[in-house]
Amino acid sequence: PDLCPVADGGEGTAEALGLAHGGGAAGAGGHDPLGRPVQAGFVLVEDGGTAIVEVAAASGLGLVAEAERDAEAASTYGTGEVIASAIDAGAQVVLVAVGGSGTTDGGVGAIEAIAERGGLRGASLVLLCDVRTPFEEAAEVFGPQKGADPAAVERLTARLHAVAETWPRDPRGQTMTGAAGGLSGGLWAALGAKLEPGAPFVLDALGFDLRMREAGAVIVGEGRMDATTLEGKIAGEIAVRARQAGVPCHAACGQNALSPFDQRILDIQRIVEATTLSELESAGEHLAAHL
Repeated sequence: PDLCPVADGGEGTAEALGLAHGGGAAGAGGHDPLGRPVQAGFVLVEDGGTAIVEVAAASGLGLVAEAERDAEAASTYGTGEVIASAIDAGAQVVLVAVGGSGTTDGGVGAIEAIAERGGLRGASLVLLCDVRTPFEEAAEVFGPQKGADPAAVERLTARLHAVAETWPRDPRGQTMTGAAGGLSGGLWAALGAKLEPGAPFVLDALGFDLRMREAGAVIVGEGRMDATTLEGKIAGEIAVRARQAGVPCHAACGQNALSPFDQRILDIQRIVEATTLSELESAGEHLAAHL
């Protein structure tokens, strides 16, 4: 079998791209969403000319315990520090995987940190986005999982609207600008970053289409398959490519919440639910029997 670790711009993107391109890991000091010191790594590829930074490394939701979550205080300053460290290391292109954040500051913290460290200094930013949400909807869509109650969501949304008016470009209404609590929109609007759908970018970098066409079937995995699977998530992107290439696609997931219609759109042959290691082993045996 061809094992092909993939990602869609969220957590795991640096590892997937680093494995594909023989990247080397580097470390950077920074701060977590609540301003506490944290060590956050990044990956250098292409002889150090390109760096891969994951927002989750310094500004991830997983760095803040559920009881500590404060959506209004959480900042992307640490991500800006890691980007600046990557530029210090010689990167001329910084790929930023923007999934998994615990922040909704519109990228204000990251912009501040980059400015304090001397700006981009000729480097360019490419943001790998795992959602298509526009900037002004970031708090409404993602704020609750980051600790925001309805009143906080309203305040965060007002704050996003206010800061959007201060930048050279207005991120509101632009697809993918709401990723990582608006970080993608802020870096696009203030620093000219390029927005890219994460899943297609990673799959193309891995030479996935050729590998898929040489396979008899494809098996994808996802924690939960639902309507968002069709909105830029890696499992959905793979399923669509498999359908277009005429390669059967199957899936193993923790929970299947796809409607029958959405499953038909993706043309996934079989979906098996599995939440434990033993269930995953059984799922693999079941799928193998039908390949």
